[in-house]
Amino acid sequence: MFTVDRTLDIDAPADVVWQVLTDFAHYGEWNPFVPEARCELRPGGAIEMQVKLRDKPQFQREWVHSVGPGQTFSYRMKPVPLGALRSERVQMLQALGPNRTRYISHFELAGWLQPLVSAIFGEAMRQGFEAMALGLKRQAEAKARR
Repeated sequence: MFTVDRTLDIDAPADVVWQVLTDFAHYGEWNPFVPEARCELRPGGAIEMQVKLRDKPQFQREWVHSVGPGQTFSYRMKPVPLGALRSERVQMLQALGPNRTRYISHFELAGWLQPLVSAIFGEAMRQGFEAMALGLKRQAEAKARR
């Protein structure tokens, strides 16, 4: 299994971080990894994204698995037949006080094709999730200051 975990503290209230994280129409303003996204933020809803794994963003459609309003949401790719590949992304927020939030991101990729996909895209995924976390931090902190 290939995993990417990132935890980052953000100097902004949890509701502000949640607003930024779930304002999919504005991802292009702060998110270099997913510069475009649309999402039906409900279990079973689609999340459609342009994901920048290389120079040119690639279209991906995944499916929302769970939503805890203001706290967490997760989504999964449609499993590839014969157990070839499956993934899950979980993003969580924990209020650390009135003006501080912990952002937790977890991604996992599994299946018999995982070693090949990880070899090709693993480093780009790590860098992308890091860039997204830092972008979220900058955007939420800027919004909190306004």
